[in-house]
Amino acid sequence: MDREQVLAYRIAAQGLHRTESDAAKLAVFDLGVQSTQRDTALVALAARCTDIDESFVDDPRFVLAWTHRGAPHFHRTGDLAAVTRALIPLDETDAMARMQWQRKQVEAAGMSATDGLFTAARAIRDVVGEPMTKGAVSTAVTKMIPAGLSYWCRGCHATHILEQVMRLAAIHGGVRLEAGVNPATLAPIEGRGRMRTKPDPAAATAVVSAYLRLHGPARPAEAAGFVGTTTNLAKAMWPDELAEISVDGRKLSLPSADLALLENPPEPDVVRLLPPWDPFLQSRDRAVLVPDKARQKEVWKIIGNPGALLADGEIAGVWRTKGSGRKRLDFTITVFDALPAPARRAAEAEAERVAKVRGFADVRVSWA
Repeated sequence: MDREQVLAYRIAAQGLHRTESDAAKLAVFDLGVQSTQRDTALVALAARCTDIDESFVDDPRFVLAWTHRGAPHFHRTGDLAAVTRALIPLDETDAMARMQWQRKQVEAAGMSATDGLFTAARAIRDVVGEPMTKGAVSTAVTKMIPAGLSYWCRGCHATHILEQVMRLAAIHGGVRLEAGVNPATLAPIEGRGRMRTKPDPAAATAVVSAYLRLHGPARPAEAAGFVGTTTNLAKAMWPDELAEISVDGRKLSLPSADLALLENPPEPDVVRLLPPWDPFLQSRDRAVLVPDKARQKEVWKIIGNPGALLADGEIAGVWRTKGSGRKRLDFTITVFDALPAPARRAAEAEAERVAKVRGFADVRVSWA
């Protein structure tokens, strides 16, 4: 098989043909929908649901929490307990890998990453009994944890708990994020039970299975990138009942149950404006999504990702917006290659859809 067939499969598997009216039934919630920037999750759902509006953030069927890689994700409320179990590190190597950019600080803390994670989780659980701003939680928790798990912040002129430790620990402390609230506010998860510290390999494997369903066919290294662990540990989480696929000479895996869709996916004849951190853009094999390295740098920035224009099975460009109060939303769409007129009209219709769900009455589209 080739990459075009893989992309057609992912477009279908992730619901981008927009045939579902109920957001809770979208397959992308099997992993969660990242919400790193204002309205990104809402726009991701607008690309997939026939009917969605801004009330999504207040829907009790969904909950926002720091989960995969410490990033904020919306999950189905009923799935959150399983997600929490999946986030318990399998061993110390796993715990340290999940610390990502703050591994060196955790290594210097004088305790294991596992102990540091759950020490912070217990402190967060004790502190957050009602909604509190992130800053207030950080201040209170920092006083309760070993000094090695905190750092001096020059900007604030204060000592804070390590950011990644706080993000990874919060869910284990039974704490979520308040959706649609600024500044970031933490609150206790309704009905939170006792804190679990024992690894749950089956729950971890379920996350990898979901990754393969939505972003496959793939290798352990790509699943590891999404989870935030090592390739060897992703292999330990590797599910059974997989089909081996050859894609452009690479041996990849896909759940056997999804093989029929890969073999005969619907035509990827859709045009969508995907927000930054959209599930489709979360595949760790970026060269499959965007083969050209220069274009990859346009889609995935170090700071300030744009949205991506999906047209007829390919990432065809990027887009950004600028709001004029709450009246008009201005779009600038930059295409990589000439775009046919029907695709341009479809993109402009998608811009109107995005503006509507974000609460803007008017829209203006500029092409570059």
